[in-house]
Amino acid sequence: MNASKLRLPARPRSCLRCRAVLLAVLALIVASFAYLGLGFGALFTAESLGYMGKFIAEFFPPDLSPEFLRKVGYGALQTLAVSALGTLLAAVAGAVLALPASGRAGAAARQVARFVLNFLRSVPELVWAAVMVLAAGIGPFAGVLALALHTTGVLGRLFGETLENVPREPEDSLTLSGAGPVAAFSYASLPIALPQWVAYTLYRWEMNIRMAAVLGFVGGGGLGQLLYFHLSIFQQHQAMTVLIAMFVLVTAVDLASGWLRRGLGSTYD
Repeated sequence: MNASKLRLPARPRSCLRCRAVLLAVLALIVASFAYLGLGFGALFTAESLGYMGKFIAEFFPPDLSPEFLRKVGYGALQTLAVSALGTLLAAVAGAVLALPASGRAGAAARQVARFVLNFLRSVPELVWAAVMVLAAGIGPFAGVLALALHTTGVLGRLFGETLENVPREPEDSLTLSGAGPVAAFSYASLPIALPQWVAYTLYRWEMNIRMAAVLGFVGGGGLGQLLYFHLSIFQQHQAMTVLIAMFVLVTAVDLASGWLRRGLGSTYD
């Protein structure tokens, strides 16, 4: 081969816009530190480290008395129930809203459904919980409603995008063959979208079990409310037991959800 015909790859062109965006982001970070006046150096002084060490030592040993463990176990079951019920309600509502959000009911219904979904997920769970506590009272019911409202917005958007990516040819073929719209959707498009819907729901359940443990700080019941109570009266030993229960519960749900998703993937492969 003639060496004169060899050509080196063209040198990539410099992206001035990329550099400008990077410099703007760096400038915003520096400006944020300067505006907030964060004094990270104060965290690493001998006095601060001593206070932090003393505070952490107050959490040990955790309270492992049978009576308190029963109380923590009840709170863990309540947290698990709140997360599961909130996720289930959100999956049902998200599936209902996903149909118009995917454009199957016309452009106007698509815009309305997407506005509702955007509004639901734009409000954080803690804000929804604070509102639901005022509406439904302190307890797990408020936590269930808060999780369901926010997660409906998330799952509805994900479900709708999944439906948009499902090929319409099988459904159209059934419709042309005389099947009704519900039957055509149920036998053609739904089986394709359903595995992804279930995977999204299980993933959101992992996230909701963490959030359900936090919602108790605003009156959502479960382990969060138990932790807030004991921290507020400076019972660190009991608070440490609740923290351990949170870690065990979240880890167990993560493992169970991952196992279910892997089993689901192997089933549809």
